[in-house]
Amino acid sequence: RKQPSSSATTTTMAPVQDETMTMMMMEEEDDTNIDSNTTTTTTTTTTSLNLSNAATTIDPSVVSSRILQSPSLQKTEDEPMDNNDDSQQPTFRKLTALSANHNQVEYRRVRCPPHRYTPLREHWEQILTPLVEYLKLQVRFNTKTRSIEMKTSQHTLDTGALQKGADFCSAFMLGFEVQDAVALLRLDDLYVESFQVTDVKMLNGDHLSRAIGRVAGQDGKTRFAIENATRTRIVVADQRIHLLGSFANLRVARNAICDLILGAPPGKVYNSMRSVAKRMSERY
Repeated sequence: RKQPSSSATTTTMAPVQDETMTMMMMEEEDDTNIDSNTTTTTTTTTTSLNLSNAATTIDPSVVSSRILQSPSLQKTEDEPMDNNDDSQQPTFRKLTALSANHNQVEYRRVRCPPHRYTPLREHWEQILTPLVEYLKLQVRFNTKTRSIEMKTSQHTLDTGALQKGADFCSAFMLGFEVQDAVALLRLDDLYVESFQVTDVKMLNGDHLSRAIGRVAGQDGKTRFAIENATRTRIVVADQRIHLLGSFANLRVARNAICDLILGAPPGKVYNSMRSVAKRMSERY
């Protein structure tokens, strides 16, 4: 009676042992696969590292390059490069206006109209100071021809100093104040524009005088309003109108003055100037 039970147990234990043997075989195969994968990865990484080192690093003592290196690149690591080494860069002195013009002296002459002779005499020192100290020009007033004569010298550095001085003097002769005309020496984007009232519309007699009165306004209020709104300076000299300012501001002021000459009421021009001043304040 006990023998069948032992045979049954042996028969039941046989498949269990087979299953354990198969599991152990599979684990050994997985270990071998992992070892093979690791060895392949290590070999690939080492080969890639070797290739990267061979591709990026070049020993100049072994490999002869065809590129001729500059002396700065041929320095060794022990000798640090000096970034402030200006020995190879030539330094030249700034050319004066006289040497730039092949040592030829340039002249300018600005005529003084009769109605500006007295203001010129009163403000002569204020006119002479920026021309001599700032532009380094030689200036004199010729009493026979009643004109301002200026020329360059060896001390003049700016090549455009003579033209700036001539523009400054001509702006004063047109009727601008000295403080306004000095801006032509300091800024490069200022211009002077002149036109006649009859260029806008052919007017005669009282119609012409009323047009000039509309531009000037009562006690100069209209002119001051246009100047403050457009950041320009306006001179009304009989039938001629002179403007001083930047290009965009001159265009706005010229349009306002032309509207007044054509007969627009001052109130309409004030409203347009108010909108223009608002746009310019937002822009700048």
